[in-house]
Amino acid sequence: MEIKAKVKNIKNSPRKVRLVVDVVRGLKVGDALNQLRFVNKKAVISVTKLLKSAIANATNNFELDESNLFVKEIKVDEGATMKRWMPRARGRATPLRKRTSHINIVLGELVDSGKKEAKKQELEAPVKLDEMAGGTDTKKTGKKKEDTKKIKGQKSEKGTSGKIFQRKVG
Repeated sequence: MEIKAKVKNIKNSPRKVRLVVDVVRGLKVGDALNQLRFVNKKAVISVTKLLKSAIANATNNFELDESNLFVKEIKVDEGATMKRWMPRARGRATPLRKRTSHINIVLGELVDSGKKEAKKQELEAPVKLDEMAGGTDTKKTGKKKEDTKKIKGQKSEKGTSGKIFQRKVG
C-alpha cells in the first residue's frame, strides 16, 4: 500500500530542500520526524508538515498503523521561478531568480496489511432550497416567516396613510 502527499510552490530552492530530504529518505516515520527536529534548515518546516500530512492520510483514509509506515520515496522538483532585478553600479541591473520547489512523498508499509481501498465518506442528505433561502422556519412551526416588524407608533391596520405621515417618537 502506498500513501501519497505533495506540496507545491515552497519558497525554498530545490537544492536547499534536497539537503533536508536526503536525511529522511528510507527511515521509519517516527525516526524521520525525530531526525527533522535536529536539522537546522528553513526547509525542515515544510518537510515536517508534509510528512505529518502523509501520516494523517494513512491513518484517517486507509486506517493504517503509524508505526508500520516508512518513507518509501521522497522527491523534490523545481517549481516556478520568480524573476526580479537588483540595481547595480553605473545604472546596470542584474537578474535575481527566486526559485520555488515541489515536494512529493510516498509512504510504504513495513509489513503489508492487505488493505487496498480508501475509506468511503458518507454524505448527508441534501438541503432544500427553501430552507437555505430562509423562506420557511422548519425548526419551530413549519410556516412561512412573515415580517412582524412594527415601527414605533404604527397601528397594526393595513392602511398606508398611517405609514406615510409618522412622527419620530423617542
